[in-house]
Amino acid sequence: MRKIALSLALALAPAAAFAASLGIPINQSTYVTLAAPAHNIILGNPAIADVSVSDPRHLVVTGKGAGITNLIVTDAGGRTIFDRQIVVGSGSGDRVLLISGASLVRYACTPTCEPMADAPGAPAGAAPTAPVSSYGGPAPAPAATSPRVAQP
Repeated sequence: MRKIALSLALALAPAAAFAASLGIPINQSTYVTLAAPAHNIILGNPAIADVSVSDPRHLVVTGKGAGITNLIVTDAGGRTIFDRQIVVGSGSGDRVLLISGASLVRYACTPTCEPMADAPGAPAGAAPTAPVSSYGGPAPAPAATSPRVAQP
């Protein structure tokens, strides 16, 4: 019985590895090592990510636009050797949402916390002119000191 359970667990282990998503910041790349040489590469949405072949066992995945897509790689026999969800987002690091009564203020913390701009097209990490409240009006500005974030 143990042998059956062990062999089943080993058979399902690669499937668990396929289920994880791959996070990539916009305009940055990640180097992916494959278990076998790639034969076919299928990318769900090329507006979100780009894939370059470094060599048959290595890919470079670059984040192009915010969003979620998928990447599937098969070997010469048609077997799936890589199947992941690709999540592309801003590379501003850890984020904190400070909720004080009705006001919401977003911070990017890398390694210190700075207010994030909420306006479209605003530079990343720029301080918002007026923090947005949940009621649509301006909220009080945050205290002069940056909030401390507990690290896990």
